[in-house]
Amino acid sequence: MSTVNAAVIGFGLAGSVFHAPIINSTEGCHLKTIYTTNSERQARIRALYPDTAATSDLKEIFSDDDLQLVVVAALNASHYALAEQAILAGKNVIVDKPFTLSSRDADKLIELAQKKNVMLSVYQNRRWDGDFRTLKKVVESGMLGSLVEFESHIDRFRNFPKDNWREEDAPGSGLLFDLGPHMIDQALCLFGLPSAVTADLRLQRECAKTVDNFELILHYEKLKVTLKVGMLVKIPSPRFILLGENGSFVKYGMDVQEDDLADGFTPRNKKNWGQEPEAQYGRISAVVNGVDFSGTVTSEAGDYREYYRNIHQVLTQGGKLIVTPQQAANNIRIIEAAIRSNEEKRTVALEGLYEM
Repeated sequence: MSTVNAAVIGFGLAGSVFHAPIINSTEGCHLKTIYTTNSERQARIRALYPDTAATSDLKEIFSDDDLQLVVVAALNASHYALAEQAILAGKNVIVDKPFTLSSRDADKLIELAQKKNVMLSVYQNRRWDGDFRTLKKVVESGMLGSLVEFESHIDRFRNFPKDNWREEDAPGSGLLFDLGPHMIDQALCLFGLPSAVTADLRLQRECAKTVDNFELILHYEKLKVTLKVGMLVKIPSPRFILLGENGSFVKYGMDVQEDDLADGFTPRNKKNWGQEPEAQYGRISAVVNGVDFSGTVTSEAGDYREYYRNIHQVLTQGGKLIVTPQQAANNIRIIEAAIRSNEEKRTVALEGLYEM
C-alpha cells in the first residue's frame, strides 16, 4: 500500500481548513471521501476536490474497504462516538483535538484500538508551527542555560459573540478545549510531564457563555510554565517568552499556516510554505562563556504536512507514530485537573499520566 485513502468526517473549520487541504497536499495521501450533511459544503467540496466524494451517509465511509484512514473532524462532543465507530469498522483513526472530553473515554479508545489492531492518533498539528519549531530549536540548543520560566500566549481581540458552537455553553466548548490542547501539547513536547497544575478559567466578555480566558501554570521541579489565552487582548503579548540562567528568547506573531489555509492557499499553490516574514523572527539575548550577545533567530518553516507524512509512513512502512493517543490522553487529564483547580481554587497534583 503506497497510497493511503482517507476520509474526513466534518467540513467545518477543522475539516475544511486544517485537514482536507493538508491531506490533499501530502504525497501518498488521497482524499477519497468527505462527510457533511450541509448541501452548501457538499457543493464546495465538489468544486475544490473534484476527485473526492461528498457524502451525507457515514455508512459509506465505515463500509468502504478501500479506505484505510478516517479523520474525525466533527464537533468536539462527537469525537468519542465517531472514533469508536471507525475503530470498530477496522479503520485507522485520527481524531482532531481535543481527543475526547474525558480521560475515561480516551483510555477506552486506546484500549479498543489496541484490541482491533488499528492506528489511533490525534491531530496535534501545531507541533509543526514555524514558531514552535524555532522555539524547540532554541530550547534544544542549550544557549539559555538552565530554564526557569516559559510563557506561551495566544491573544485575540473580539468583544462580540459568533454564532458558533465553540462559544455556546455546551460540552467541549470554550477556549480551554479549543486552544488548551495545542498549548499543553507543545509544553509537554518541550519539557515532559509536569507534576501539578494551577488554573484560572474565566468568562470575561459580557457576551461569553463559556470559557473565553484561561491561565494554566504547569509545575516542574525548577521550571514554571504559563499558558495564557484571552479574547480581550488588543495589543498582543509575545507568542513565546523563554527565560534561562544565561538569557532570554522572545518571539512575537503566530504561525502563518492557519491564515493562509483559511484564505485558500495550500502547499500546492503557495511558494515558501510556512515561512513567516522576517518581522516576526524571534530575539535572543544571552551570556555564554562570558560573551554577551543579542541577535535575531531566523524562524524555521512550519509545515502541517509533516504530521500526515508520519501517518503515511506508519501505515505503509511501519514507521513510529509521532503523536500517540497516550500523549493525547495525558493532555485531557491535565485539562480535567485544570478544571478541578479552578473550581477548588488550589493547585492540583497530576496523577495517572501515561509515561512519555
